Amino acid sequence: MDIENAKAQMRKGVLELCILAIIEEDEVYPSDIISRLKSNDLIVVEGTLYPLLTRLKNDGLLDYTWRESNSGPPRKYFKITELGRQFLEALSDSWQQLVHSVGQTINKPQASRKTRKTEQPPAAE
Repeated sequence: MDIENAKAQMRKGVLELCILAIIEEDEVYPSDIISRLKSNDLIVVEGTLYPLLTRLKNDGLLDYTWRESNSGPPRKYFKITELGRQFLEALSDSWQQLVHSVGQTINKPQASRKTRKTEQPPAAE
């Protein structure tokens, strides 16, 4: 089993939540989203981000405006819609419940872990 692949899959699973949370703070340009995700070790590339932004926009969760740029063509800045805020709230609640449930599952008391490791299988008759 490839641990790096497993970790990447977990990060991908929460990417939508993280992107919506970043955009909720303020209108953002996609490279700003990538920088923010990278700074939090949620590495993402443009090839992953742009299709996700398009899907979120098509679902009515995001909107965008064009702004003139000092260096090149106009830039597309994304902002969250009211539907997007509602979706983000529901997703955040679900995430908190998931974190709690996973924590309860994997953080068992040390005594039960030791017992489980030292138990011997029943003797064959």
